Amino acid sequence: MSDPETTIQGLMDAVEAAPDGPHVGAFFDFDGTVIAGYSVTSFMRHHVRNLDLHPRTTLETLASGWQGLHDEEDFRKFLGITLRTWAGRTPEELEKIGNRLFRDEIGPSVYPEAWRLIRAHLEKGHTVVLASSATRFQVEPAAKALGVDHTIYTAVEVGEDGTLTGRPDGRSPYGEGKAAAVKEFAAAHDVDLDASFAYSNGGEDVPFLATVAHPRAVNPGGALRRAAAERGWPTLDFTGRPWTTPIEVARTAATFAGMMGGFATGLGIGLLGGSRRAGLNLGIGLGGDLSLMASGVSLDVHGARHIWESQPAVFLFNHQSQLDVLVLGGLLRGNFAPVAKKELANDVLFGGLMRLLETAFVDRADNAQARKALEPAVERLRQGTSVVIAPEGTRSPTPTPGRFKKGAFHLAMQAGVPIVPLVFRNTGELMSRNAMIIHPGVVQVAVLPPIDVSSWTREDLDERIEEVRQLYIDTLAHWPGDGVR
Repeated sequence: MSDPETTIQGLMDAVEAAPDGPHVGAFFDFDGTVIAGYSVTSFMRHHVRNLDLHPRTTLETLASGWQGLHDEEDFRKFLGITLRTWAGRTPEELEKIGNRLFRDEIGPSVYPEAWRLIRAHLEKGHTVVLASSATRFQVEPAAKALGVDHTIYTAVEVGEDGTLTGRPDGRSPYGEGKAAAVKEFAAAHDVDLDASFAYSNGGEDVPFLATVAHPRAVNPGGALRRAAAERGWPTLDFTGRPWTTPIEVARTAATFAGMMGGFATGLGIGLLGGSRRAGLNLGIGLGGDLSLMASGVSLDVHGARHIWESQPAVFLFNHQSQLDVLVLGGLLRGNFAPVAKKELANDVLFGGLMRLLETAFVDRADNAQARKALEPAVERLRQGTSVVIAPEGTRSPTPTPGRFKKGAFHLAMQAGVPIVPLVFRNTGELMSRNAMIIHPGVVQVAVLPPIDVSSWTREDLDERIEEVRQLYIDTLAHWPGDGVR
C-alpha cells in the first residue's frame, strides 16, 4: 500500500492534523515548487524582447544553465551573470517589470496543488514563507498574489546613486545558505522548526528540507528523489500543464468555429420567428454546446439549480482565461447580457459576438463613463434579463481572485436583484491566462446560493464585497463534494 502522503490529499491531511497557530512554519521553495519552471526565464525573455540583454550575457547564462548548478559556488557564478543584466536599473524599475511578468507569464504557472497547500497552511494560522534563492523582484509579486506575508530571497546590492550594482547583497539563500536563512527566520519569528513543514523540488535544498520536522519533496529532481528515498521523506509530483499538440490546435480552431456557427444559427432561427431575444438565447446555448464539444471540455456543475431559481440576477465569475466565455455560454444558456472592459469590443475572437449580445462596455479608467455605461445593464435587469460580469475586471494570474471592483455590486443594488456567484475552479489550467489553445478536460463550476443585497448600504459596501470575495477563496479551497480541501 502506498504512503498516503504521496498524494495531494495525504499532504493536505497532514496539514490539517498539524497544530494551529503561527509557531508552525510552512516554508515553500518557489521555482519548480510553487511555479512550473523558473521565473528567471521570464526575465531573460523580457530583456531579449526589449533588446537590452548583452549577447555575451545571454550566452553565459545559457551555458551556465546547460552545465547545471552543482554547488553554492556554481550558483554564485550563475547569479553574478544574471544580476549583471540589472546593473544601472533602479529597484522601482525591476519591481514594475516583476509585477508585469508575474501577471502575464509567471502567475499562470502556479501549480494548483501548491496553491491549495498554501491556502491550507494559511487557514491553520501557520507562518507561511516563500523561501527562494531568487530575488525579491521574482518572489514578492507571487507572495502578494498568494496571500503570503513572509519571503526569504537573494538581496541585490543598491549603489549610492540608487541603482542596482549587479551584485548580491550578502549570502544568497541557496543550499546551506537557505537552511541558515530559515533557521534565522524561525528564531526571529518564534517559529518551531520541530513542528514545521518545508516543500522543495531541488537537490540543493536537502539541507533546507532537513531543518524541519515535515519535509516534502515535490516535483523532485533525481538528486532530491534519491535523498528523499534514503531519508523516508514523502514525495509527490504535481500535475503540470498539458503539452500542446496539433490535435489541440485543430480542436481549438473547431471550437471557435462551432461557437460562431452555433450562435449564428440560433440567432437566425430566432429572428425568423420574430424574436431577437429568443434568437440570442438559442444562439448562446447552441454556440456554447458546440464549442465545448469541439474542444473536448465538459462541465461538472454543483448547485446548478441556483441559476434557474434566481433570475434575473447579477452573475459573478472569477476570470482566469478566455475559456470562461465558452463555459458561461454552456452554463447559463441565455437570457443574459455581459458587462466587459471596453478593450474587448475590438477583440478578434469575441468582440463581434459581444456586441451582438448587447454587452455594456466599460472604460475602467473613467469612472463617470463606467457609471453611464452600466445604465443599460440596470435597465436590462429590471426588464428581466440577467447580467454577467467578472468583478475583478481582468483575468487573475493565480487561482486566488484579485480585488473585486464595485460596479457589479452597484448594479445589483440599483436593480434590486440578487448576486449569484459562479466559481470556476480550473479554467486557467485548461487554457492559461494569455493562451490561445484550449486543452480538453473537465471544468469544475460551483454555483453558490443567491446573495440578497436589499439591505446593503454604501457605508458597508467594501466589507460586503470582501465577504463575497472570501466566499470564492473558501469555495476554491474547500470544493463541494471533493475530498481535496
